Amino acid sequence: MAILTKDEAHALLKKVLSYSKADECEVNLTGTITSNVRYARNAVSTSGSVNQTSLVVSSAFGKKLGIATINEYDDASLEKVVRRAEELARLAPENPEYVPFLGPQTYGASSTYSAATAAVTPALRAESVGKSLKVAKDAKLVSAGYLEDTVGFAAMMNSKGLFAYNTSTNVNFSVTMRTEDGKGSGYVTRGYNDVTKLDTQKTTQIAADKGIKSSTARAIEPGKYTVILEPTAAAVLLENIFFGLDARQADEGRSFLSKPGGKTKLGEKLVDERVNIYSDPLNPELPTSPWTGDGRSQEKVSWIEKGVVKNLTYSRYWAEKKGVKAIPAPDGVIMDGGTKSIEELIKDTKKGILVTRLWYIRPVDPQTLLLTGLTRDGTFYIENGEIKFPIKNLRFNESPVIMLNNLEELGKVERTVSGESFTHYLIPPLKIRDFTFSSLSDAV
Repeated sequence: MAILTKDEAHALLKKVLSYSKADECEVNLTGTITSNVRYARNAVSTSGSVNQTSLVVSSAFGKKLGIATINEYDDASLEKVVRRAEELARLAPENPEYVPFLGPQTYGASSTYSAATAAVTPALRAESVGKSLKVAKDAKLVSAGYLEDTVGFAAMMNSKGLFAYNTSTNVNFSVTMRTEDGKGSGYVTRGYNDVTKLDTQKTTQIAADKGIKSSTARAIEPGKYTVILEPTAAAVLLENIFFGLDARQADEGRSFLSKPGGKTKLGEKLVDERVNIYSDPLNPELPTSPWTGDGRSQEKVSWIEKGVVKNLTYSRYWAEKKGVKAIPAPDGVIMDGGTKSIEELIKDTKKGILVTRLWYIRPVDPQTLLLTGLTRDGTFYIENGEIKFPIKNLRFNESPVIMLNNLEELGKVERTVSGESFTHYLIPPLKIRDFTFSSLSDAV
């Protein structure tokens, strides 16, 4: 199935609802065309394209809910999936947390779609990858990379009159550049809605430089160091705060935002006052869908303002229980930054460590948000404002909450992609004091 227009999606969903005999019925329809090129050892290994759609019917009788999914769209199949959802609903026990479907909603304008990205051809993919491979071959490095572009749509309609529709595009690129002896490694990732913002040659050159410069790594003693976290490294730590802003978890004592006696840290200062974290679906540099999967409108929300927790996310059920507004989790998060580049942050650092990337992140203590993981793909020692030498990788044990209380400086905001969740963010590089490294790692 091709990407449906708003009118085509509306007509199809209206037809599905016409078959419903349930008290309430909601239908979600999504479709994507995702194409990619993968390469390793300086040669393309695979390329392909996947076109897929899914239609999900949710039928309710009172508080009994049944859900069925299909990807066939003839009339008989559409009626069949509705009947199946109703059959499952009748068999299901009552859900004490069931909330009736929403009525008509108002959504902001969307800017998640780029015609240039939707029009990407196999030739353009090949050209983009070719530029990356040329950098590797010219520098006598071994590259491995992945380029993916997606165009898609999402639509929903229910028996209460709600209808929502959005189209989106996305392009992701990542590349690792290693020296031929395997001792040096550099990595960069980029992601945009608009493919014209992606420069694979420039991006690959950054990874190549790190790969070459990291090949003579020395071991240093673990301990507490001032670090400069590049946005890619900062993202995998910060998103544990972003994903943890759930009111129910905090209220039930299962969160770093919980307090004794069923209280939470909402309204309290949590981190350094220079920290401002928010989401805005209409931000031109990080546009996201103006509506959520359950039909709620996405609005601009301040999550942490001047270090104070201003809002938490609420499901519709928990918001109703607590008598507050149901605020959905954001699809993208923005953190305010400063004016300095990474190079300028390095210049102002007497002693410290530059961290390109963190990986293999695992929780240690959910109550304090203590995490552990490893550096990789280019870690460097800084002395008197200059990078002196590459260092062997280190294991860290650190909480992003403590980290943001040890904030020294914020750099310029950049759009980055988390290597753990593949979510896109606008965040700055972070200069942090007393970042804890617990042991050495021989991994590159």
